[in-house]
This record gives sequence, structure tokens and C-alpha cells, in this order.
Amino acid sequence: MANLTLVYGMRLLPADEIASVGEAPVTLKNGKEAHVTLHVLEGSREEIEAQLRMSIDAFFDFYPEI
Repeated sequence: MANLTLVYGMRLLPADEIASVGEAPVTLKNGKEAHVTLHVLEGSREEIEAQLRMSIDAFFDFYPEI
């Protein structure tokens, strides 16, 4: 299997200030464009960390071949 790249970003913002969240474009070397879905986790630090761990586990469940 080829090497993979996980495209990932994080930023903490005040929960009551966010109006919407979209997706981020990724340009591939072949000229095509892919999109990265952005996710929102809210709560205390401990709650966000727990949700993030579950999200990472769930993400890799979509790709059992890797």
C-alpha cells in the first residue's frame, strides 16, 4: 500500500460565535480537487478530547484495509 497523508486542522473558537462550518478544498497533483469535511466538537476540554478520540477511531473504521 502507498504511503498516506492525513489532512487535518484544528482551531478553538468561542462556541457561541460560530455561524457555519463548510469544507476545505485540497488540490491534487493531477489537477483534480478534493474536499475535506470540517467537523465541530463542543464542550469542555475533557469532552472535546473524548469526542476527538472517538472520531479518530470511527474515521479509521471507514478504511479497514489500512
